[in-house]
Amino acid sequence: MGPAAWAQVVTTQPSPFRDTDQVTITFDATKGNAGLAAYAGDVYIWTGVITNLSANNSDWKHVKGTSFGAPIAEEKMTPLGNHKYSITFTPRSYYPGLASSTEKVLKLAMVFRGAAGTPEGKGDGNSDILVDVAQDQFNLSFTSPAGAGPFYVTQNASLTVTGTASTAADLALFLNGTQVAQQANATSITANVPITQAGASTLRLTATSGATTASTEIQVLTRPTVVEAPLPAGAKKDGITYLAGGTSAILSLSAPNKQFVYAIGEFNNWQQSDAYFMKHTAERTPEGDRWWIQLDNLTPGQEYAYQYLVDGQLRIADPYTEKILSPTDDQYINTATYTVYPNLKAYPTGKTTGNVSVLQTNQAAYQWQVTNFQRPTRKDLVIYELLIRDFVARHDYKTLTDTLNYIQRLGINAIELMPINEFEGNESWGYNPSFFFAPDKYYGTKDDLKHFIDECHRRGIAVILDMVLNHSFGQSPMVQLYFDGSKPTASSPWFNVDAKHPYNVGYDFNHESAYTKYFTKQVMSFWLQEYKIDGYRFDLAGGFSQRQTTEATYGTYDQSRIDIWKDYYQHLMSVDAKSYPILEHFPENSEGKVLADYGFMLWGNLNYNYNEATMGYVSTSDLSSGYYGQRGWAQPNLITYMESHDEERLTFKNITYGNATAPPYNVKDPKTSLTRDAMAAAFFFTVPGPKLVWQFGELGYDFTINRCTDGTVNNDCRLSNKPIRWDYQQDANRKYLFNVYRSLIELKKTQPVFENPVTYTQQLTGAAKSIHLSDADLSVTIIGNFDVTATAINPAFQSTGTWYDYLTDGTLNVTDATAQITLQPGEFRVLTSKKINRAAGVTLPNKRSADAASLQLLAVPNPAGSAAILHYELTAASPVTVTVQNLLGATVRTVPVTRQGAGQHDLTLPVSELSNGVYLIRLNAGNRQQTTRLIVQH
Repeated sequence: MGPAAWAQVVTTQPSPFRDTDQVTITFDATKGNAGLAAYAGDVYIWTGVITNLSANNSDWKHVKGTSFGAPIAEEKMTPLGNHKYSITFTPRSYYPGLASSTEKVLKLAMVFRGAAGTPEGKGDGNSDILVDVAQDQFNLSFTSPAGAGPFYVTQNASLTVTGTASTAADLALFLNGTQVAQQANATSITANVPITQAGASTLRLTATSGATTASTEIQVLTRPTVVEAPLPAGAKKDGITYLAGGTSAILSLSAPNKQFVYAIGEFNNWQQSDAYFMKHTAERTPEGDRWWIQLDNLTPGQEYAYQYLVDGQLRIADPYTEKILSPTDDQYINTATYTVYPNLKAYPTGKTTGNVSVLQTNQAAYQWQVTNFQRPTRKDLVIYELLIRDFVARHDYKTLTDTLNYIQRLGINAIELMPINEFEGNESWGYNPSFFFAPDKYYGTKDDLKHFIDECHRRGIAVILDMVLNHSFGQSPMVQLYFDGSKPTASSPWFNVDAKHPYNVGYDFNHESAYTKYFTKQVMSFWLQEYKIDGYRFDLAGGFSQRQTTEATYGTYDQSRIDIWKDYYQHLMSVDAKSYPILEHFPENSEGKVLADYGFMLWGNLNYNYNEATMGYVSTSDLSSGYYGQRGWAQPNLITYMESHDEERLTFKNITYGNATAPPYNVKDPKTSLTRDAMAAAFFFTVPGPKLVWQFGELGYDFTINRCTDGTVNNDCRLSNKPIRWDYQQDANRKYLFNVYRSLIELKKTQPVFENPVTYTQQLTGAAKSIHLSDADLSVTIIGNFDVTATAINPAFQSTGTWYDYLTDGTLNVTDATAQITLQPGEFRVLTSKKINRAAGVTLPNKRSADAASLQLLAVPNPAGSAAILHYELTAASPVTVTVQNLLGATVRTVPVTRQGAGQHDLTLPVSELSNGVYLIRLNAGNRQQTTRLIVQH
């Protein structure tokens, strides 16, 4: 887009201007997306250039500044008043590395932002702002054909040529040095020019005014006539088909209504030639219209980089490639610290631009060790959702495989990986996909991924992929094939021009298009068959409809959306009838019931409800809808979760916003917070149906979702790297939460009553909550007090007699099944009608009531040098004793018994005489006891 397109957002003086001219750019913050219209701070430009080496208008070169979130002085705009800002510079010297470059600067690309990178000022639709740069004093350009060229025609065809100038001049057109048209004192010239010379020809446009002359050129190439021929028998309809022997492969590309395509790559030194001019399919199926070529004389086992050159202008990678090379991202995959992707093929710098695809014949097939994996039933699923980047520091499949002992010990039987197919950039949540068949190299090789899946299956753990088929991003070849510079064109076979729903990012797939349906089904088949994954969690599944919706209407019943998903379900089941089809879809229940009863599993977001409960705000803590039966669904197809990648963390909100209105009980206290998370778990895992846990939730992850990489908190840092806290395992209180999770998961998976209860009742509103399950073999009663003061509850035991506290090994002799039980704040019990042993090696405290928790023992500082302050609370006057033990169990210090009154207390504990190391501090107060760890470090 030229200056006129952005006149309301950005203006320039002079206009036009060359890259050697000093130019003043004026930005009107009230225009475009108006993101900075109400901003009162300093405004900075974020800018680069589009040159003749750019693959497209998103391929910025020579970007000024190094960090979007940390602007530099040279990017600062001058405020002009009335929400306008300006900056003045000479492009050729302003942009780093451009002064020494011979690149042609075609456009300036820019957005604007505040001092910390936010808010942002962009064009309409949050697009980049592009300003044309004149190539000479007349701003001469060819407008037909438009673009940088070269341009292709068949030999002896006539080409309509139009040239323009910004000011009137004597204009002339030349073909291979011979003048073919002229126009005096004009700003445009047009002629039909026959191209009779085979090969390359040069068109030159000149302008003369007095003694001043300028010119610009484009190249015209002749091309063969397109040959119509069907794909060879056995060739894939799209992508690569490797032929026997390893020396040949067939490439196939869907690109309807394009004029011609060349295959270019290492096999022809990136040169377009008649030998690599692709044939076109004569047959036109609903998802057809393909270009194809057979490559011969390939070296078996060798990797070849390649692209498609479409209509002589656009270089794209293969949409179906299983590996891409990136000119911008690959250099950061392997570092001096570690190698994630060994022997990564180098990008063909200087040979081409943009992402390139890779083919390789005779690839060694991965040898699967597990070929008969039996997936967990849906009713037993406990899914662990994780983002590899924020779970293991090396962010690779190899290290992730090493964590499986931990995940297996927790009892997880399914891992859900956030999107792992190639996305834009390296560090990402993955919801900006561009290549749907290629594992992102930032996480390792495809065989590393297969080994991870294989090892999961060996341990009885299923693997689910988070798959993003609602949208794609600008590096997608399918987006690039039909794109007007800011969004897809109406001729795109796959994408809508504008999104049909309010939650879209990137470019919105049209799932009523036969092309999109075909592509989507190929993606679904691929990972199930090639990687043996066990199912998909489909992101933004509610956006698959072509019905235009708003936030208010997005979830209303939509039969067309149901029909689309039923079609995809039938395809999935035809490929793998036992795979898990999971929708991230939160429709009104009438639609949810139809989809769930048809066979889909749907995400059930109970984050708000459970977090209100853990924070102690009982009036808004209704957990009832976490049970599929409460929604009237016939099958347990509701995957409930307390936390997910998209939701705030329970423990963070507990300690930040928890109810502290009833001292000395304080939800904000870290230990109390974790105890309440354990109580929530008791009312989570015991509800029939599949469950989902977000990474480190079992250890009480307490960093906000909005934490920035530098530790600050900002709503725009949602996607930023988060601290990886494996050290949490050393914290006794967090270990307790882990063991509660582990024990409840074990109970859920091993006791049939949680799969098929004969009777199930729940009372999950208010402070005192309860769940009752029974079958012929076992009855279970769960009771808990989510308030911050004591509460009485009718336990409504299913029978009298001895009941067993599953988490504490205690017993309760019940003579009256409805006798009231008083529960202290945060107290809960999981009671069974017969003794159920917990998983081997799991030990839990014998008492978890608020009476024990109310000691709130805390040692600070920790580590301590000369002395530590022990902080604790007593609910009643008690004799107090403190003992210090080393890790061998020997008592090394005892503080004499004193009697202290109710309330908070601080006790100084000298440690200067103790050796460096870890000690156990035990506080005895009457019949209550609490222990904490103290590190002594002089």
